Amino acid sequence: MKTSKSLRAALAAQTEARRGKLLAADCPSRAVLSHVTSRWGVLVLVVLLGGTHRFSQLRREVGGVSEKMLAQTLDGLVGDGFVARHALPVIPPHVEYSLTPMGEEVAARLEVLVDWIEDNFPRIAAARAELEAQEQAAGKAEAGARKAA
Repeated sequence: MKTSKSLRAALAAQTEARRGKLLAADCPSRAVLSHVTSRWGVLVLVVLLGGTHRFSQLRREVGGVSEKMLAQTLDGLVGDGFVARHALPVIPPHVEYSLTPMGEEVAARLEVLVDWIEDNFPRIAAARAELEAQEQAAGKAEAGARKAA
């Protein structure tokens, strides 16, 4: 059985090997990463964890997304195999979107991240406020130094 230290070293080596590919400028995985982690991609995937949605339902649930951006986001996620698009033969057209099994996997991982962000948002907001206060104090000190010179 591996010790905790050797297990961490093995995991670090695996992570380094994986990152070496993803961090390369020509890595094709970057496009997938971009689709999944885009501003709207994360939200669409998490919403679809709740079940099948029509385009208009998705647009209502993902506040602030334009029709164009939602369509582009869905196209990318469909193309990567995370979302299935089902066009029903009715008039007017009726299209539904749902997660594929691979989409369910990635969406579940994103949901953990989204939950962490929501749970820790007070700490995040405090860090932002602290940085803003530091920047304001530095700006006042710089202005005072210019006046004195």
